[in-house]
Formats: sequence, C-alpha cells, structure tokens
Amino acid sequence: MKGIAVSLLVFAATLALSGCQRDEPRDVAKVSGRMFVFNYRVAIATYLVTLQRVAPIHDGSTVEATFENPRGGAELTTQEKIFPMDEKIAIQSPPVECVKQDRPYKVTIRIKGPEGDILQTIETTIRSDTDQSLLPAKPLVVGPLYTPNPEVFKPDGTMDMRPVEGCPAS
Repeated sequence: MKGIAVSLLVFAATLALSGCQRDEPRDVAKVSGRMFVFNYRVAIATYLVTLQRVAPIHDGSTVEATFENPRGGAELTTQEKIFPMDEKIAIQSPPVECVKQDRPYKVTIRIKGPEGDILQTIETTIRSDTDQSLLPAKPLVVGPLYTPNPEVFKPDGTMDMRPVEGCPAS
C-alpha cells in the first residue's frame, strides 16, 4: 500500500512539474512568397517577401528584415509595423544594385511583439531568374507624366541603356 502511495505521489509531482514547463515557441507566420522585383520604368530592383499569418499577432508588433546587399558591404535593413487585421505581411527592401541571376541572397526576418520580444525568426534565401545587368542604370521616364528621360533618350536619337557599373564579379 505504501508503494502505491509513493508511486502516486511521484506521478502527481511529475504532472505538476510538467505543467510548469514553458511551451515551445510556435510560429506566427510562414513565407508565402519571395522574389526580386525589377521596375524597368524607374530602373529600381528590390527584394519582396510575403508572409502568411498562421497565429494571432498583437497590435504594436513589428517585422524587421535584413537583406544581403548584392553590391557588397553592409546588409540592408527595413522595419515595418504589423497591422493585426492583415492576413498577409509584405516586406520590401530598399533599392538594390548588382543582383546576379541564380545566386542565392540571404534574408533574415524577425517578427517582434509590442514590447520588442522576438516572436519568430525566419531565415531564407532569394534567387533571381534575371540578371540586373538587363536593367538600365537610369530611369526610362521622369516626372508624373512619364516624360522620356533625356539622360537615356538623347536628342540625336541614341539611347543610353547601360546597366549599373562597378558590380562585384560574383
């Protein structure tokens, strides 16, 4: 009888202690899309990552993304507020230069709660199916009326469609 009582006591203590353990962190979002966006009209390339929310995210939360700089040097960072009613979260980088086709570029995303605590970290890569050397270095149009850029479309009929220069070889 004493053995059964001790066994029950040990079992109850085990249950009580397991109830005090912290749950494993769960994901609040998952990557639903990632790509490079090339806007030929204004000669800008950017990273674009979309996240699908899979759990509630409280008001005041933010998403911070760090993007590998294709030109080299310091990473590019952006931070945006997350709105609780949005099911999808879109993250766009500042403009980038020197994107190479089929090369993986690293992206790290941190979703932070209202107090700044990290709810989730997502690491991924993005590959471009186009080389940025196909994008002109200067915008094709200027102004609100889409006036042809005189730096690209010369009065003598020639065009300067050269890509961005000074990109690293790899």
